[in-house]
Amino acid sequence: MVNQRIAEILRNSQPDESVTIKGWVRTKRELKEFTFIEVNDGSFLANLQVVLNPDLPDYDTILKQINTGASVEVSGVIVPSLGKGQRIELKASSVIVYGDADAATYPLQKKRHSFEFLRTIGHLRSRTNTIGAVFRVRNACASAIHQFFQERGFLWIHSPIITASDCEGAGELFTVTSLNLNNIPKTKAGEVDFSQDFFGRKAYLTVSGQLQAEVMAMAFRDVYTFGPTFRAENSNTSRHLAEFWMVEPEMAFCDLNGDMDLAEAFLKYIFKYVLDKCPEDMEFFNERIDNSVLATAENIINNEFQRITYTEAISLLEKAERQFEYPVNWGLDLQSEHERYLAEELFKKPVIVTNYPVGIKAFYMRLNDEEKTVAAMDVLAPKIGEIIGGSQREERLDVLQKRMESQGINPEDLSWYLDLRRYGTVPHAGFGLGFERLVQFMTGMGNIRDVIPFPRTPLSADF
Repeated sequence: MVNQRIAEILRNSQPDESVTIKGWVRTKRELKEFTFIEVNDGSFLANLQVVLNPDLPDYDTILKQINTGASVEVSGVIVPSLGKGQRIELKASSVIVYGDADAATYPLQKKRHSFEFLRTIGHLRSRTNTIGAVFRVRNACASAIHQFFQERGFLWIHSPIITASDCEGAGELFTVTSLNLNNIPKTKAGEVDFSQDFFGRKAYLTVSGQLQAEVMAMAFRDVYTFGPTFRAENSNTSRHLAEFWMVEPEMAFCDLNGDMDLAEAFLKYIFKYVLDKCPEDMEFFNERIDNSVLATAENIINNEFQRITYTEAISLLEKAERQFEYPVNWGLDLQSEHERYLAEELFKKPVIVTNYPVGIKAFYMRLNDEEKTVAAMDVLAPKIGEIIGGSQREERLDVLQKRMESQGINPEDLSWYLDLRRYGTVPHAGFGLGFERLVQFMTGMGNIRDVIPFPRTPLSADF
């Protein structure tokens, strides 16, 4: 007998085929003539129904051991199912119970549980339909990301998790230290003496791999990072995590237009890939979580993204026949309500906004000729707002030095970054995509904590 995934059995197996499955019991229903159990191994949204007849060896003993949550191995023959909504079922010839589960204490039963409750049992919540579907989609998204870049000749690089630089300049960093916190060494000025720390200087958990990606792009042209990043932002909203994953491509010999073209192709590719690979899961989200999930995906795939400048966006927002909570003025950053208005209500499709004021963007973004704006771009999507942020990078040494000094950044701290402009500088560009925000957007899930296996948030580092 072939040990198969339940996904393959439900999709492809035919009656009279002998199979062996391994998984966890979702439900048990005892009748006089036989017993039904439903088994799931995480490979598919649906369960495989198993029929246990009384002539099964050790039938009574097995029934006592099998409860919701128990792990089993079942061998038998596929037969046509008489039940509604299922093509086949498995008639068991042998059952092995690997681990039973106490029906009185097992917290997952055949009913809907709130996501708030499921977060308290993060070690078990992946066995539910919704969270299981989330992580299958998440896996497909990750696979699509790698496939997209690999097909285009990009090199995957592993940027450091521990860094001495703050790429974003936000200051919301986690400090990494091996100092004895009960006996912290101090300088004569009374400050922490980081020269005695493990790295001999201040070190942090990274907020971005961009600067290191720029280094590698100057040797390999097209590269991307895909790894964990961290923000010590004390925010308890449904859109923030302290630990999350970022995708950051960086392209040498590329300008802002090339950056926008890649970002648009990137999103279209991922959504199409997931619809092709996880149709049952996406249908589930459309039925149970947000009935616009499939329409949103089709909108991304089938429409050319609208491209407007920041100045045009401000003008459109000022003419809007509605009141915004946050003010709309040239020079202020766009808020989520502004972004969603442009994408959801005005254009009804993704929008790429370019050329933001110099005062609200990072030092590394290329200064435009009028010196009031930078060659930045944000991709705005319906229902979520900003999904991608990027820019053409400042490749001119003198301009970059002035930008750093104007923002209070000591050029000596990033001398290696400036060297990229001293030795063979080229126009280059890139963008960043928050992976969890993408999964949340794609599935319609309301809270970002439900699209990552073990969320890290203020006052919470469980599991």
